Amino acid sequence: MDLKLFDSELKVMDVLWREGDATAKHISDVLKEEVGWNMNTTYTLIKRCMKKGAIRRSEPNFMCHALIPKEDVQEAETTELINKIYDGSADKLFAALLGRKKLSAGQIEKLRQIIGDLE
Repeated sequence: MDLKLFDSELKVMDVLWREGDATAKHISDVLKEEVGWNMNTTYTLIKRCMKKGAIRRSEPNFMCHALIPKEDVQEAETTELINKIYDGSADKLFAALLGRKKLSAGQIEKLRQIIGDLE
C-alpha cells in the first residue's frame, strides 16, 4: 500500500472503521468529543482523505465510506516502522516489544499461539 496517512487523518479513518459509513457531521461530532476538534478541522481532514483515495463521499448528507481496510493500514505502518527503526528486522521489533514490560501468562500464551500459527 503506497497510501500514507498522517495521524490526524487516521483519527478520521478510525471513526469509519469503528462505526462503518457515517456522515461528515457525525465524524465531526465524534472527533469534537474525543479530541476537541472543530467542524472545519474535521471536514478539512475528510477532504484530504478523499483526495488520497481513502474515503469516498456520497449524497445525501455527505456520507463517508472508508475505501481502505484498517488491516491494510496497520500492515503498511508496521512495515514502515520495522524498516525505519529496526533495519527491516521484525525480530528486533519483537524483541523490543517483549523487553518493554512484564507480560502476563495469558499474553505469553497468546504470543506462543501466534508464533505457532506462523510455523
